[in-house]
Amino acid sequence: MADKSFHGAFLDELRDAYDAEKQLVKALPKMAKAADDDELRSAFAAHLEETKGHVETLEEVFASLNEKATGKHCDGIAGIIKEGSAAIEEGFDEATLDACLIAGGQRAEHYEIAAYGSLIAWAKSMGHDTAVGLLERILAEEKAADQKLTDLAESGINERAAQGADADEEETETRSTSTSTSGNRSTPRSTQGAKATRSARR
Repeated sequence: MADKSFHGAFLDELRDAYDAEKQLVKALPKMAKAADDDELRSAFAAHLEETKGHVETLEEVFASLNEKATGKHCDGIAGIIKEGSAAIEEGFDEATLDACLIAGGQRAEHYEIAAYGSLIAWAKSMGHDTAVGLLERILAEEKAADQKLTDLAESGINERAAQGADADEEETETRSTSTSTSGNRSTPRSTQGAKATRSARR
């Protein structure tokens, strides 16, 4: 029978976080492979190693509570990963895809930061001091990973993506102007033809 107590809810959230980390262990290599920017690729690879460590740390948390480390499917992270996979398949240019990968990575980090924040608060209220220390370690690394992605976005990746968008706009405007000019040139010829016709009728 499921534990409906506050402690039971805490374990439920812990299992959700455990599954989320395991899902990310599988997703991060794909994100790293898809990244064009070398620093971004390295950041995903580095966080993959941290994420593997988070799985192990959560197992320590379960052990400190005399509980078996088991996961509960995390729908939240599954959805974020699905969106990220869709972006990879969208066919964006390299800079735009890098910006999308950062956005997807930060969605995952923010989800986890919120989850671990709640877990820490709950663990404190129940006096699970060992769990608190372990969870705070994970939270600190999630926040650092999020900041790293922000730094990468602001160091040039977003700007390169925006420049690509501006270039596309200019190309579209040039084509539009060319088409419009071409159309205007045909008008005088049409008018002259009409005048010639009227003259002949006279």
